[in-house]
Amino acid sequence: MRNGRNIAGTILGAAAVAVIFVCLCVSAGISKAKRAKTLCSGTEVEIADSAENRFVSEADILEYMEKDYGKTEGIPIEDIDLKKMEDILDSQSAVLKSEAYCTKDGILHVKITQRIPVMRFQKNGRRFYGDANGYVFPIKEGKASHVIVIDGNIPIEMDNAGKGRAVTGEEKEWMERMTEMVLYMEKHKVWSRNIVQIHVLGNGDMVLIPRDGTEKFLFGKPTDIEEKFALMESYYAGVVPAKGKDRYRSVDVRYRGQVICK
Repeated sequence: MRNGRNIAGTILGAAAVAVIFVCLCVSAGISKAKRAKTLCSGTEVEIADSAENRFVSEADILEYMEKDYGKTEGIPIEDIDLKKMEDILDSQSAVLKSEAYCTKDGILHVKITQRIPVMRFQKNGRRFYGDANGYVFPIKEGKASHVIVIDGNIPIEMDNAGKGRAVTGEEKEWMERMTEMVLYMEKHKVWSRNIVQIHVLGNGDMVLIPRDGTEKFLFGKPTDIEEKFALMESYYAGVVPAKGKDRYRSVDVRYRGQVICK
């Protein structure tokens, strides 16, 4: 008798599971059919850090989408190729990462993470940003960030459409060293606040120009960075108090363990 009850219970349990499964399948089918009929009713763009960096705007993103992807409003959300849209947006120079998704109310959501520049290059009348990964991208007119300026004989090729990472040996090595140097200055805020410009000479040596004072620092190549900044620190800590501010025009820290003032 007990075995009969167990068998009956098992059958009822299996039947219940089957009913639930059928209900879920029907519900999923209805949901999919409903989603297929849901048309895109609009687009909402969210740009991270837009208060600090304004390299792309909502209008820019909508323009990129319309130009390179096409119309989305009025299209079934099931037919919108979100991966293709993200690839289009990720190819834009100031966009680090994009995320696109649709909600059941028919709204297409686009989230944008901007590239954050740490340096600005100026060469032959052209201006470009570089981020912490050494990625170079053009500056859009009217949109600027307060970062250190690097000008002069910059040993990387740039044109108006230029963007991406340096790939050739010498350019790549120089860009990596410059990025390391600028990030070092960012980490030690005293240098990012006080050094406003780096000028590259014809032989590749660099001149660091401070915000205040008449002296310019002859830094040499972007090597032995920590040691050279330590020499600059010793100049401010020892020479300036002893000799007075604005006494020297140039401070040479190119040679190990030496601070040569002229």
